[in-house]
Amino acid sequence: MASDQREIGAFLRARRAQLTPDDCGLPATDSPRRVAGLRREEVARLAAISVDYYTRLEQGRVRASASVLATLARALRFDDDQQRYLYEVAGRADARPRRQPAQRVRPVVRRLLDQLAETPGILLSRRLDILAWNSAAAALYTDFSAVPPERRNYVSLLFTHPVVRGMHREWEHDARDAVAALRMAAAADHEDPGLARMTAELSARSADFRSWWAEHRVMGSHYGTKHYRHPVVGDITLDCDTWSSPDGSGQLMVLTAEPGSPSHDALRILTSLTASDRNLFG
Repeated sequence: MASDQREIGAFLRARRAQLTPDDCGLPATDSPRRVAGLRREEVARLAAISVDYYTRLEQGRVRASASVLATLARALRFDDDQQRYLYEVAGRADARPRRQPAQRVRPVVRRLLDQLAETPGILLSRRLDILAWNSAAAALYTDFSAVPPERRNYVSLLFTHPVVRGMHREWEHDARDAVAALRMAAAADHEDPGLARMTAELSARSADFRSWWAEHRVMGSHYGTKHYRHPVVGDITLDCDTWSSPDGSGQLMVLTAEPGSPSHDALRILTSLTASDRNLFG
């Protein structure tokens, strides 16, 4: 419980540092600011709580009620993902168990992946472990089967695998989003020892990860555009969409290209070469 309160405090501090008085409709002041962002006094005023109480919240010394959390979410201009994260960590979102059950690949999902012949697809766990993939995803990224299972994590590969990292033309953007998604996953299962080990290791190995993890930026399942530079087919731009399985068995990430576009042609070439390799050497 104490660690939960400390996490809430760190999250509030990080968000406070991201805002200015103008963001929140507060009047500008002439006095210089020693640190970036809002002062504690300004947050307390916006939330209609005492400065002492808000200070203790940031220090992890008190547990906020649901009503105070709602007030702080409004005061600090939280978006939907940030609000969900706050409530998850505070244990106010729902009655889900503290430890989530292990996620397994359902046969129907495995079949779906295999049938996406020219469409890269990856099944990710809550903490973005790569649970399953199809041949198109392996052709695009790397041979995941050659990666030790304990290292087979999407975020970890983005930071530590030279091929996966090097192919992202907008690596910093994609890596920051992945860290934000991992931070969101940590709220739902923040007692997961495997997640704690992974984030500690990445923090030790990467200054970028350490800095972005400390920002407490959060992001749920989303969609967007990925820009790659593939060693075989060159530059390729794909739409990335992620869906959560209704039974909680994972998140399906699918990468597609507009039919007839150069990227679509590149995907077809890439997957056809992979199929030829399997036929010749498989």
